[in-house]
Amino acid sequence: MNTTVPRYIDPTTESTYDLSERRWRSDDGNPMLITDLPGIGRDDIVSSARSIWRYQAALPVRIENPISLGEGCTPLVQRRWGSVEPYFKLEWFNPTSSFKDRGASVMVSFLKQSGIQSLLEDSSGNGGAAIAAYGAAAELAVKILAPSYTPAPKVAQIRAFGANVQLVDGPREESENEAIRQSSSIFYASHNWHPFFLQGTKSLAYELWEDLGFVAPDNIVIPAGAGSNVLGCYIGFKELLAAQQIKKMPRLLIAQPLNCSPIDASFCAGIDGPVARAVSATIAEGTAIKRPIRLREILKALRETNGLTVAITEEQIAAAVRRLASNGLYAEPTAATAAAAIDLLSERGVIKPTEATVVLLTGTGLKSTQFMTDLFAA
Repeated sequence: MNTTVPRYIDPTTESTYDLSERRWRSDDGNPMLITDLPGIGRDDIVSSARSIWRYQAALPVRIENPISLGEGCTPLVQRRWGSVEPYFKLEWFNPTSSFKDRGASVMVSFLKQSGIQSLLEDSSGNGGAAIAAYGAAAELAVKILAPSYTPAPKVAQIRAFGANVQLVDGPREESENEAIRQSSSIFYASHNWHPFFLQGTKSLAYELWEDLGFVAPDNIVIPAGAGSNVLGCYIGFKELLAAQQIKKMPRLLIAQPLNCSPIDASFCAGIDGPVARAVSATIAEGTAIKRPIRLREILKALRETNGLTVAITEEQIAAAVRRLASNGLYAEPTAATAAAAIDLLSERGVIKPTEATVVLLTGTGLKSTQFMTDLFAA
């Protein structure tokens, strides 16, 4: 059994820090991870917990009083899609209607246990809603910085949970820059920066493993901006492999809108750093992140799992929204990017009819009310 005490680690410098330190980045200003954990087996699952907290034993610390709203345990439904029949993971069944509730539940629980009373987050919508909701449940003060172009329904949801919302002019990254400037006076509980958020999103791996009869899927198609779902799946399945619960890692396949596809650009160029590629507005605004701060780790996860990236046009994304709806699945454009990738990956022979392929549908069409109204106008 691995008895090493878990620590924060800066993967760039390999500097480590005690988990008792109240920090969201390393001394060198880099995002951190948690040192490798041993994973858990079936007997460690708390079967009575109908949430991600059934996998609490996989976390690096014991959370005495989890802040839970029933996140996780989302449906996995199989639908015909061309020549393949993938499973769609319906993450909009989470409490605030996106996958980010997984990360928010674990991160906010840990920060509350650590004695932090006020949280700052920057978000284009879903992350802000998740942190606001779990902050409210934890009775913490929450401030959200959001781009001024954030869809009104998403801003309304954040405000409904009692968070203080500050709209920031400029591109998405300016909200992050402003949050970093304000972090000297309020703890920056960023879903992109804080490693405990990834400890929540890794529950997707454990859940899919359990959903599929305690085996790993062959492929997972993931819409990615900052990549917390990609890294969550990578971390979780890596732990399951270490615990000898699965025989191999699933192949991680990333879908991005062509209009904002920095991960695809770097992966296709075969390098670990940013690559120049034109950026323009996209209907998949949830993934519109020009410079993912964990780019190097995302690329590592792709290469270690024999993964691939796909860049999707705006027309292909909109068509996928329509096609999902015709199957009874009401997904926002950001989520539909992953569905749009299925045909391209299938045509290239990357995913095969005989394989188990999971497509993550990360958020509901109700989060993009105006777009959906216009798309489906009579």
